Amino acid sequence: MNLILDLLFPKKCVGCRQEESYFCEGCISNILQTDLVCPRCEKLAVGGQTHPICRRKFGLDGLWSLGVYQDPLRKAIQQLKYKWVRELADVLVDITIVYWARYQPFILDQIKKDRGVGWVVIPVPLYWWRSNSRGFNQSSLIGQTLSKKLGLDYCEGLKRIRYTKSQVKLKGKQRKDNIKNAFALSPNYQLQTTPYILLIDDVWTTGSTLKECCYILKRNGAKKVWALTLAR
Repeated sequence: MNLILDLLFPKKCVGCRQEESYFCEGCISNILQTDLVCPRCEKLAVGGQTHPICRRKFGLDGLWSLGVYQDPLRKAIQQLKYKWVRELADVLVDITIVYWARYQPFILDQIKKDRGVGWVVIPVPLYWWRSNSRGFNQSSLIGQTLSKKLGLDYCEGLKRIRYTKSQVKLKGKQRKDNIKNAFALSPNYQLQTTPYILLIDDVWTTGSTLKECCYILKRNGAKKVWALTLAR
């Protein structure tokens, strides 16, 4: 069946349209990576850790992003998000893990160090209506794939309890106001057993969504929350 589908609808690279794969090696090598930043002030930070002066009781402990939100990475994320090319989640997670294996970023050291305490991968949730209409949540797909490859627990630990406007056309304060009180802890999730969290989303723009999710998690007992996105 897969062979027939490949013949009828050949895979084409989202970047250069070359056939045989959804993301060719040439385009992967053109992903622009940049220095990591503190998630609060967005100034350069070693390993993406939140600066000591920027730390807040209910704030993120760090931020790691695969690359800059520009082509070809932007095209890959858009194809995953809006064109339902689910195979791209596996490709993008593989790129992330290869990068981690090569450069051993601080967040990977943290996961290794605290593995016995309990790290869990949690995606930023979609509102039920949007999830049903789209057919899947790209952040969940990324999170599930990453957790399997890293051997970490995965949990839909958050739920979106009210509909919000798309953040795409909103500015900084509008984004923050739009997302406020939009999330709650899932009733079947026990933070005490997995207090360290890798919070997954596709893109970091102002960070309003991830910061609000972190606030809910830490208010309910999370000890450490790192954000991980494909792009920033």
